[in-house]
Parts: sequence; structure tokens; C-alpha cells
Amino acid sequence: MAVRHRLVKASPWTVWAVLSDGDRYTEWVVGTSASREKRGRWPEVGAALSYEVRLGPLRLTNETVVRRSEEPSVLELEAKAGTVGTARIAFELRPWGEQCLVIVDEHPLRGIGGLLHNAAAEVVIQLRHRAVLARLARICETEEQITEAGNAVSARAVRGTAPGIP
Repeated sequence: MAVRHRLVKASPWTVWAVLSDGDRYTEWVVGTSASREKRGRWPEVGAALSYEVRLGPLRLTNETVVRRSEEPSVLELEAKAGTVGTARIAFELRPWGEQCLVIVDEHPLRGIGGLLHNAAAEVVIQLRHRAVLARLARICETEEQITEAGNAVSARAVRGTAPGIP
């Protein structure tokens, strides 16, 4: 079971907002080139996204299904990869002061991926998680900065100290 964590300099609500936006899936999931809602309302249980993975001229279309969703702390997904099988990918968001500790836990569930799962596969998953968490952190930290900047401007406007306000 590959488990990895990262402290993200954003609130759990900001991280949840990114994870729960199906349109942003390809921004933080390594290996996907396109995604779209397939059924349901992401991230409700049973909702699914269809995603595409490109390997040179080859295009593979698979889906990810929400299996558990507890706003704003838990999102568990089942990623389907055709004949390779499926994997459980769980995100846990823990408040850490004003920041968020994101824990990702992945393991194969069904298919050949589970049968061939070994230490080498764990290393590949760990590397993928490092990249996923880095992307997610960058997106969330940028969102947090934008929100904070907007709140600062709004606060100044209320106090009458914003530029252009007499």
C-alpha cells in the first residue's frame, strides 16, 4: 500500500474545492490528458469522470468513480484502468493549523495490477504520488493566495482605504 503525505499551505476547504471540481481533475492527476463528467455530480458517491491517458499515438479512455465522499475531509476514488484492473485512491485532508495535511493512500483492488503488485510497483506509485501532491499543492496554494489577496482588497474597501476610494 503506497501512502504519502504533504503539508499544503492552504486551508482544507481550499484543497477540497480543487479535489471536488471534476473539471480540474487533469490539472492535478499525473498521466491524464483530458477528463469529463460521465455520470452523477462530482464528488457525490457514484459519480464518475471519464479520463484519457495518451501514450504516444495511443489513447486510452478509462473512468474514476467516487466511492466515499465526506466534505471537506475524505475523498475515496476507484480508478479503472481497463484490463490492468482498478485501484483505490484515498485522499484524507487534515487541518494543520491554518494549513492542510493531505494524505494519499493507493493500492490495487482488482485485476492484473493487484496480482502483479510488488515493491517495484510501490516505488512507481510513490513517485506518482509525489508528483500528484506537488501539483495539488501548487494549485491550492495559488488559489489560497488569490483568495487572501481578494479578501485584503475587500477589507480595505470596507474600511475605505482601498486605492481609488475617498
